[in-house]
Amino acid sequence: MSNFNATRLFNASCFALVTTAFAFAIRAGTLTKFIGPQFGLTGEQMGYINLLVLGIGFPIATIAGGLLYNNLGPKKMMGIALFCHLTGILMTIGANGYTLLLASSFLVGFGNGMVEAACNPLIAAMYRNNLTTMLNKFHVWFPGGLFIGALLSNYMGDAGMAWQMQVAIMLIPTVIYAYLFWGQVFPEAADAGQADISSNLSGMFTLLYVFLGLCMILTANTELSTQQWVEALLRSSGTKPMLVLALTTGIMAVGRYFGGPLIHRLNPTGVLWGSSFFAALGIFLLSRFTGNMTYVAAAVFAVGVCYFWPTMLGFVGEYIPRSGALGMSVMGGIGMFATGLLQPVVGRWIDSGKAMAAAKGATGTDVDLVAGQATLSHLLIFPLCLIVAFGILWFFMRGRTAEAH
Repeated sequence: MSNFNATRLFNASCFALVTTAFAFAIRAGTLTKFIGPQFGLTGEQMGYINLLVLGIGFPIATIAGGLLYNNLGPKKMMGIALFCHLTGILMTIGANGYTLLLASSFLVGFGNGMVEAACNPLIAAMYRNNLTTMLNKFHVWFPGGLFIGALLSNYMGDAGMAWQMQVAIMLIPTVIYAYLFWGQVFPEAADAGQADISSNLSGMFTLLYVFLGLCMILTANTELSTQQWVEALLRSSGTKPMLVLALTTGIMAVGRYFGGPLIHRLNPTGVLWGSSFFAALGIFLLSRFTGNMTYVAAAVFAVGVCYFWPTMLGFVGEYIPRSGALGMSVMGGIGMFATGLLQPVVGRWIDSGKAMAAAKGATGTDVDLVAGQATLSHLLIFPLCLIVAFGILWFFMRGRTAEAH
């Protein structure tokens, strides 16, 4: 194995993930509140902007990155991520219409996906004996970055700063991760798991992997579709939506950082099954509560979605190690692709909810409240399905231990 600085590479990966998180948080805080009104966009059009980030740019990068990881290695892949982040952010700042917003969204999404494709197997290579715990600590910085980004977006929005200035904040973690990665020695690609693509595919073409892929569709939409539209869903609930997002992601960050003992005690399947109950309850409460009780509902939701993403990837690494870097990348790509596809649908749910509320005589903020609660009721179906799916997985996996790498 190469002589590499694991601590510096891990920290650089974390800042790269903060950049990805800022892309979500700043978009959540600006798209429906500032960018959409400025360019006269409908909810469905804003959904297509989210689709370019989540459902096209991200999964293309993760799947391509997974296929090419053994040839390119994480160093070149992070160079691609850096180029896409810098170009996409600057294009967003200078956008003068819907087309440029779409193009810049694709680039940012591609950069986000390349970070996921490079950093997960990179961490797997450096911490093979403590994989799930370190992946959770790495993925602390997605909710951690969302927390910081949400607070910044809320403050800058309240201060009347232009949305372009909020987007420019994304450049800070981008420059930091570029500096930390610069000139570093990286582990060999083979150290991330099985380097042979045919072996990776044989690990992926199993009933367990396919079942997990279906579950990933549900977990990703439960977490990300709710968070990405927080401004539109909760703007009339008597709360500050970006503070709700900050609370949610703050709890997630703390939970992931200290989640190692819990995961070892309950095992990954137990964590996933228990999380699905909290996620369902949280979304149900969000669709019913207003005022300060919304923050209580958000805290329950945060406990539910806290461990979904990193534990799903850790499960693949521990129980289907033959799938290697490709298996982890494709699993993440499945989640983001499915989430992206749903974004125009969520936009239509909001548009139709507003139309339905207005037809029933609702006016002012009541229109947004009714539309947001109706959309949350639609989103509730995902964690309800997960309760059943992860229950089946828990019973199937009882007594099984992780496979050797």
